[in-house]
Amino acid sequence: MREIILGTAGHVDHGKTSLIRALTGIETDRLKEEKERGITIELGFAHLDLPCGHRLGIVDVPGHEKFIRNMVAGAAGMDLVAFVIAADEGIMPQTVEHFEICTLLGVRDGLIVLTKKDTVDRDWLDMVTEEVRDSFAGSFLENAPIVAVDSISGEGIDDVVRLLDAKVAAINFQEEFGPFRLAVDRVFTMKGFGTVITGTSLSGRIETGAELMFYPGGLTAKIRGIQVHGREVGVVEAGHRTAINLQGIEKEQINRGDMAAAPGSLVTSTLLDANFHYLASAAKDLKNRTLVRVHVGTREIVGRLILLETEALAPGTTSHVQLSLQEPVAVWPGDRYVIRSYSPTTTIGGGAILNAAPKKRKRTLERDRELNRAALARLESADSEQRLLLLAEECGIHGITAEQMAARSGIFSKRLKKLLQRPISAGELLVVDSDSQRMLAAPVAEGLIRQILAVLEAFHRNNPLKTGIAKEELRSQLRPAVDQRLLQAMLAVLVKKGQIVQSGAEVKLSGHEVTLQVNEQEMEQKITTLYREAGLTPPILKEVLAGFGEFPEKQIRQVLDLLLTKGELIKISEVLFFHAPAICQLQEEVVAYIQREGEIDAQRFKDLTGLTRKFSIPLLEYFDKIKLTIRIDDKRVLRKS
Repeated sequence: MREIILGTAGHVDHGKTSLIRALTGIETDRLKEEKERGITIELGFAHLDLPCGHRLGIVDVPGHEKFIRNMVAGAAGMDLVAFVIAADEGIMPQTVEHFEICTLLGVRDGLIVLTKKDTVDRDWLDMVTEEVRDSFAGSFLENAPIVAVDSISGEGIDDVVRLLDAKVAAINFQEEFGPFRLAVDRVFTMKGFGTVITGTSLSGRIETGAELMFYPGGLTAKIRGIQVHGREVGVVEAGHRTAINLQGIEKEQINRGDMAAAPGSLVTSTLLDANFHYLASAAKDLKNRTLVRVHVGTREIVGRLILLETEALAPGTTSHVQLSLQEPVAVWPGDRYVIRSYSPTTTIGGGAILNAAPKKRKRTLERDRELNRAALARLESADSEQRLLLLAEECGIHGITAEQMAARSGIFSKRLKKLLQRPISAGELLVVDSDSQRMLAAPVAEGLIRQILAVLEAFHRNNPLKTGIAKEELRSQLRPAVDQRLLQAMLAVLVKKGQIVQSGAEVKLSGHEVTLQVNEQEMEQKITTLYREAGLTPPILKEVLAGFGEFPEKQIRQVLDLLLTKGELIKISEVLFFHAPAICQLQEEVVAYIQREGEIDAQRFKDLTGLTRKFSIPLLEYFDKIKLTIRIDDKRVLRKS
């Protein structure tokens, strides 16, 4: 069953760890320095079994401003927040920053806990309660319950449990779609076990013996064992605080911030399209290409914030951005992120990923910025099916396979197949390669089809005496370049529509017929007569071209090509053409001779035909080429059929 994750948030030394200890009996401060200083530095973990039957996973995050990075890592995967505020101090700087981080990461429910109630009187407590309520007005915590506790004596702790139980019991638990993902927040080794990672499982499920891939590095390891809250399990689902024992990989090969996931379920990129909310608390306008720290999952990456729609962003406003990162990251659309300024480090904004591996977007011209605004607004408002169509359209002429679409969209298996059924049946997606399930968006296919028709029209206009264009020649004229399978798929569409005719490797527009001018008809007759009368000793091409010097060379060659297409001439070499009936008769004579004698060589062929080497050698090689004969040493025999 999916587990709910509760995270603490609040200023340093406001009693988050003490609250968790009072709730669960578990000490989450595990470092010597933490115990000595009395503050949480690293993430701590605990669990609480609720009366409703659910187990609540708890993440204790650090409150000190120096460890905000760790706080952001702990907030990844958080479902509920226990916002902790010391009654004797009230709202403090990290209280505000933690609240902003929770909002940016999409946390939508929780409760407010006023700790250290034993240190203040009733009037002071009421004043702090009113201050807190005013501070959270208009936010997701506006109507959140507020409970005052004394974590030392335990006063109010039962009320916290009751509130948490009611919230968890009211949640509609649903299975998370997609493969398993876990954002690594700790990696260490245990004697006798080897490498261990911990984190919150974000989606899917996985079992012992399965393989994990670590993104963005791409290394894989096999799962030796799984623990949830210190208990061995065979399978882990989304929402659980999880420890995974690995084999086949060293601790040094994994980094905090890596995403452990099913192999092939993610793509890596240094560019991300996203919506971005610039916090109203920011001190000044945000400029394009500002150097920032990007927190996604449990990872921090330095990058630049590219404003796609404007030159600067005012505090409290929202826009679309492209994150240009110094290192690759692996995410799904919908994943949340937080932006902190590079120096001094403070939280300035964040939002949701819209595209996990986009192209680099232009923004220099106003037209570019308008296109960006329209494209990303369309993507942001799209439903799941529309997002798949937009993804296919973005991939352009290269298309996208079902496997690639899953990794880039975060939609997998039966759900992906179901979402693709209508667009494919409606012709909005074209499957151009059944083996790889490569798909092309209809607008892209229509653009390619228009280009193919334009190439054919130009070819017929410039080569009126040619029946059609070779398929490879057609492919070479398309931009950007397309592969053979894609071209054939588009040709099949055009053939089905009756717009083109494909004969073998030649393509032409439907209705195109070779029509000779009067002078070209006369030339055709003269050339045919010339080769018919020449028999097996025709003139070479250069002589033919010279003999019809009153015509342009291109026109003469086109008539020759037409005669080849009609089958009246046969091309033996680049310079030798023969009258087809003469070659057919010679072929019969060669077959009869070899059947009678068993073989033939150059001298006997010369004796049979009376031809010089100028003609005999090319003819013998032609018969080899058409697989009538096969050469063995200096002799030729009939090729077995």
